[in-house]
Amino acid sequence: MRTVIERGCIVNEGESYEGSIIIEDGDIIDIIRGKEYPEGPFDQRVDASGCLILPGIIDDHVHFREPGLTAKADMESESRAAAAGGVTSFLEMPNTVPQTTTLEALDEKYRLAATKSHVNYAFFFGATNDNTHLFAQLDEHRVPGIKLFMGSSTGNMLVDQQEALEQIFSTAHLPVMTHCEDTTIINRNMERAKAVYGDDPAVAQHPLIRSEEACYESTRLAVSLAKKYHTRLHVAHVTTAKELAFFGEDSLITAEATVGHLFFTDEDYARLGALIKVNPAIKSRRDRDALREALSDGRISMVGTDHAPHLLEQKQGGCVKAASGMPMIQFSLVTMLELVNQGVLTVERLVELMCHQPARLFEISRRGFVRKGYRADLVMVRPEVSWTVRKTDILSKCGWSPMEGNTYSWKVEKTWCNGHIVYANGRVDTNYIGESIIFRS
Repeated sequence: MRTVIERGCIVNEGESYEGSIIIEDGDIIDIIRGKEYPEGPFDQRVDASGCLILPGIIDDHVHFREPGLTAKADMESESRAAAAGGVTSFLEMPNTVPQTTTLEALDEKYRLAATKSHVNYAFFFGATNDNTHLFAQLDEHRVPGIKLFMGSSTGNMLVDQQEALEQIFSTAHLPVMTHCEDTTIINRNMERAKAVYGDDPAVAQHPLIRSEEACYESTRLAVSLAKKYHTRLHVAHVTTAKELAFFGEDSLITAEATVGHLFFTDEDYARLGALIKVNPAIKSRRDRDALREALSDGRISMVGTDHAPHLLEQKQGGCVKAASGMPMIQFSLVTMLELVNQGVLTVERLVELMCHQPARLFEISRRGFVRKGYRADLVMVRPEVSWTVRKTDILSKCGWSPMEGNTYSWKVEKTWCNGHIVYANGRVDTNYIGESIIFRS
């Protein structure tokens, strides 16, 4: 199959220029600058006039809920939502049922994805208090890294004992991605809130319970351990201005911001309530604005979603009863493009944060860039198209989104995964299955 995407504005490696991309057998075989039509023959010509052509988005942080929690979401439904949002590769987290904390559970996820995922996939291995002996058996070409929950989590995935943390940081040969919140501080704040507000404090208390102090102290500990053992550390979903001081100088220590934390503030709890209840909590406008500023100065290294669906009935209640997490993957790219419109960052920097940096920092092979010889993971987006998210547009299995009712001025028109059009004209090709991502090759 030989395809040409012609006359689009290609955004790649700090440049935006008019050109055409030629694809054959799933690879980019040529990139032509300029307005001329490339010579054929081609099996397929795509006119991208007026559109941007970006590398496919790589989301470094998703929860697709399979196995074990598939009433909320599964690999098929969430990879479908990913394709519709221009996301061509995802790295998925280990807190499923069973947790991905054994080699057998890890193998099972890859087996499931090989029959269900419509985009490219990889899975983190989860650290516990007693499974560091398995780290040496992880295939560095298959597994992106080790996920460590240094804050309240499900079951035995909470690791907050110093001895266990030292063991994890000293033995990990893969990147360690941390969820940083101090459980002792959170528990103390929760007890104080319950004493004042009752057994289920309103969700507006969430950023005060899961506070700046809780985030900062846990991140401080993770950074100190990474420096002590020269561990490659990636801190997930940074939420506070104060934490940003840890990042930007040491290339072994990087930070992720999520789309939700870049878009919402604690003022939005009044409008959206528990729909935007996530851990760590969405915090103040000052924190959000500091995160936005850090997108362009190197303190934030990549943008993910922490896509985490729950059934709508599980999102009812306050700080205790309502589940934490929200589905975002389908609307991550268009939301970030709205921030481009607002002058928060350039489109070239967006591509750096959502495509190039995930590929670089996790050492993903042949993805994340528009380059000859790379897999043809691409997304075509059209500007100046006004549309509003309706419930019927939402492809995540949970059936809701905090972005419902939001009006966008960008639209994903087509998504190519390994040279195959997996999304076009509002439809996902559900017969297509993505590839397992290769690392450090």
